[in-house]
Amino acid sequence: MTVREVKVGNVVFGGDRTVLIAGPCAVEGLQMLQTVAGAARAGGADMLRGGAFKPRTSPYSFQGLGVEGYRMLDKVRREQGMPVVSEVMAVDQIEPALEYIDMFQIGARNMHNFTLLSAVGRAGVPVLLKRGFMATVEEWLMAAEYVVKEGNEQVVLCERGIRTFEPWTRATLDISSVPLVRGMGGYPVVVDPCHSSGRRDLLEPLSLAAIGAGADGLMLEVHPDPDKALSDGGQSLSVVDFEAIADKVHRLDEWIREHINSDTIER
Repeated sequence: MTVREVKVGNVVFGGDRTVLIAGPCAVEGLQMLQTVAGAARAGGADMLRGGAFKPRTSPYSFQGLGVEGYRMLDKVRREQGMPVVSEVMAVDQIEPALEYIDMFQIGARNMHNFTLLSAVGRAGVPVLLKRGFMATVEEWLMAAEYVVKEGNEQVVLCERGIRTFEPWTRATLDISSVPLVRGMGGYPVVVDPCHSSGRRDLLEPLSLAAIGAGADGLMLEVHPDPDKALSDGGQSLSVVDFEAIADKVHRLDEWIREHINSDTIER
């Protein structure tokens, strides 16, 4: 099955190059966001990510800045000329997000929120749909259909790891889902190695493995000082580390396109 292209501004998922999405797990403030966005752009990122509404396991953890976070993302996307992806967690967040966000993210915890999926489909904005951490590939594809049936085919799927018996990582990256979903559903697939592993030291090899498996993009968390991040610092990259991974990703991507037969890895 041919993978359909999804366009977000001047960025194309499923096109002729890997898309790099980078930014902080959570928007903590304007200055911090500007620093990360500028460095990410210079390091080769195509899109900016940042959570304004954060679904956290603990109700006492930082929950994000809400709509004000959307406004900060909007300001920075205009400064950097980068499209922005950010999560919407509820139907009433869609309307304010429409003004500020280029691509709506549906997080793993909301993959089964069918009311939200249908509402996002009707909004007509490109959607990044993360796989639920207990979801099968079929359930993930059916969740995407809730968006598509409303007339919105601008869907990109994001593999972010599934829950297994392994305790040494936050989740287990299901690398097999990348060619499966691209082949069965025709959706572009992005891999999130940060949530898959929860470990900074594994982000480079998992990123390269994702590109080797045919992923259309990567979603990486970047922070000026990861150890002081208000959310997911242990799985976030410093600016310098992001630049190093981005360089290797782009070089591997070019090598695959030049040397690997398209019949082997359909891009």
